Amino acid sequence: MSGAFSDHFAPVAGNYAAFRPSYPAELYAWLASLAPELDLAWDCAAGSGQATLGLAEHFRRVLATDASRAQVEAAPPHSRVSWRVAPAQDSGLPGASADLVAVAQALHWFDLDAFYAEVRRVLKPGGVLAVWTYGVIHVEGPDVDARVQVFYRDTVGPYWPPERRHVESGYRTLAFPFDEISAPAFAMQAVWSLDELLGYLRSWSATGRYVAARGDDPVAVLGEELAPLWGPAQARRAIGWPLSLRAGKMPE
Repeated sequence: MSGAFSDHFAPVAGNYAAFRPSYPAELYAWLASLAPELDLAWDCAAGSGQATLGLAEHFRRVLATDASRAQVEAAPPHSRVSWRVAPAQDSGLPGASADLVAVAQALHWFDLDAFYAEVRRVLKPGGVLAVWTYGVIHVEGPDVDARVQVFYRDTVGPYWPPERRHVESGYRTLAFPFDEISAPAFAMQAVWSLDELLGYLRSWSATGRYVAARGDDPVAVLGEELAPLWGPAQARRAIGWPLSLRAGKMPE
């Protein structure tokens, strides 16, 4: 992972904002319980706010940064949230000012040495770094799920950036030089229509790279395959993702 920023999500920023899943409320409550105070959380590589608004339920102020201007421009306004276009290693925050640094589904893109140096600079004593990622989607119904797995693995599989391997390992192979805290298990779940599922698949960086390389929409083809298996157009199915979390504290 280098320090150069490649914006994999600018082409899919609209779908990212509309269709990315939310994280469980229990996750934010647990993180808030660890923080020395509830004054400031930094949501680094915030995308278009998938974790930001949950953090704003607990912290008086949230700084949400992302290196992608397209993602920031797609983010919703919130009275407790300040948005900034900035790389992970340059938050612009004063030293020892943040109670929590959170990274949702983005650590695998970072120059880790530079980012961790910035985390040590901005966290208060006893402040918390929490990073999490979710793995491969699973959809209710074996026939539907099997086709989604083929789409992930074979259709757009060759177009995933190499960093994707860290998502699949749950970040366990990445360095994490902080005093690690044992985290409870959290589940990510949704109940979606077929259109919502297809919108989510269009938000993948691999899907955007496929379209750029080949000029056609693989999700449209998948939608035609899934439609007769899905049932009525208004039918909704349970969706799940494995969630992996690592958290650690700055020495007090």
